[in-house]
Amino acid sequence: MRRATLLLALLLLGAPPARAEAPACGAPAEYLEASALPAVATGVLTGRLRVFATGSASVLGSGVSGEGASWPARLESLLRERRPDLDIRMEVRGGRGLTAQDQWRLIQEALRRGPVELVIWQAGATEAIRGMPLDDMGEVLSEGLAYLRARGVDVVLMDLQYSRFLRANADVEPYRETMRMLGAAHGAAFFRRYDLMRAWVEAGTVDPERAARERRTVAVDRLNDCLARGLAAFLRSGSREARR
Repeated sequence: MRRATLLLALLLLGAPPARAEAPACGAPAEYLEASALPAVATGVLTGRLRVFATGSASVLGSGVSGEGASWPARLESLLRERRPDLDIRMEVRGGRGLTAQDQWRLIQEALRRGPVELVIWQAGATEAIRGMPLDDMGEVLSEGLAYLRARGVDVVLMDLQYSRFLRANADVEPYRETMRMLGAAHGAAFFRRYDLMRAWVEAGTVDPERAARERRTVAVDRLNDCLARGLAAFLRSGSREARR
């Protein structure tokens, strides 16, 4: 009976919207496959899901038209649409220039305020831009991921945004690879934001860097919506994997 109830809850979380649309703005399916997220699956089953998202400027919706257009706000909205009976609480903390160390402090503060089923940790941007030591970032991420796993908190580790300017002016790949490897080592699901954004740019889906100035906010809103849809699909994938 418990397995049947869990399956029904997961199916409801993954139910498609009434309007037919390509998943996650046409994102490659392999980018939406997540490792198991047991705490998320349990939260869906019990009817309560607490999410804490942290990162640098983009976690707050830098450049969007309004508070509700950031990707955390859009993700919360999408989850509510699919599961109106689910008690979802999304808390977001971040800011421009925050390092992984700064973000880890914010996560610890959130845990002291109450239980959390899922942490979405958007890291690596500040370190890559400033050329900070990989070992410093790696040590903080390793400590944080180990701590969260030991306490049964699911983690989605999100890498940098794709940007032609950033790619031309910073060596981003070592930071992305360090995050990917640490995520795998500590059982965190790795959300390939960089690859997703590059795929959307190459497909002509959304490209804020090359949008006309008067259309840039629209493009950034679209990007945040696509990211939220990608994350929603990613969470459904992780929930299914936990059921298996």
